[in-house]
Amino acid sequence: MGPMWRTIAIYGVVLAAAAVALQALEFQLFARTHPAELYIVLVAIGFTGLGIWVGARVFRPPAAAGFAVNTQAQAALGITGREYEVLQHLAAGRSNKEIASKLALSPNTVKTHLARLFEKLEAKRRTEALLKARELGLIP
Repeated sequence: MGPMWRTIAIYGVVLAAAAVALQALEFQLFARTHPAELYIVLVAIGFTGLGIWVGARVFRPPAAAGFAVNTQAQAALGITGREYEVLQHLAAGRSNKEIASKLALSPNTVKTHLARLFEKLEAKRRTEALLKARELGLIP
């Protein structure tokens, strides 16, 4: 850093210190001439903080309970473990190719599992199958 930048930095620090000192003096003058207003502002800030804290505690959403799979519905529909895994990946929004790679299956096998799931859930589309699976408590 050259001597010019050093001079600019020194003047900047001195001016900033002077501005802070003037603000402190102005605040002291304000505090002496308007003590009631200052106390009102401080109390208002305190109650605002308390209100925010209480509101966050009272209106906090309840902790989500763990999702429990409806195994009775799964058994009643005859959904196999592998079909259920495919359904979970389907719910995650994965494509057939992505499901195949995640489960180490061929895309045709995934299509077969999906066709069986659609049949068991009496659905024609992926979205309809997911909706019915959620209604039955198979997926969150």
